[in-house]
Amino acid sequence: MSDLRHRRLGIIAGAVLLPLTVAGCSGMGRSAVGTISYTTEKGRIISETSPSVRGCHVLLGEGGATTILNNTLVDLVMYPNADCTGKPSAYSATTLTNRVSPSLKNWHSFTIVH
Repeated sequence: MSDLRHRRLGIIAGAVLLPLTVAGCSGMGRSAVGTISYTTEKGRIISETSPSVRGCHVLLGEGGATTILNNTLVDLVMYPNADCTGKPSAYSATTLTNRVSPSLKNWHSFTIVH
């Protein structure tokens, strides 16, 4: 009878602790799974792997990006300013390549749609 009682207590403890463990993990920083690659105005190719889904991401390289390949599982919004502001912004869906129109300013930052 003692073994049965310990087993029940173990099951109850597990049932109580499992949601707490999952809730604790959900606060961890999430990332966009995959790679974002872009070509700068000078022709340099830069890649960023699994960036955080939070915040504004500044594109490295002089002159901004002229082309971007979004090879992640999430969509991006591209901006002409380094602080994720400015118009026109551009929506870059997952697994697609976008190119800046010659009459527009290059992209200098992006945010992740999640």
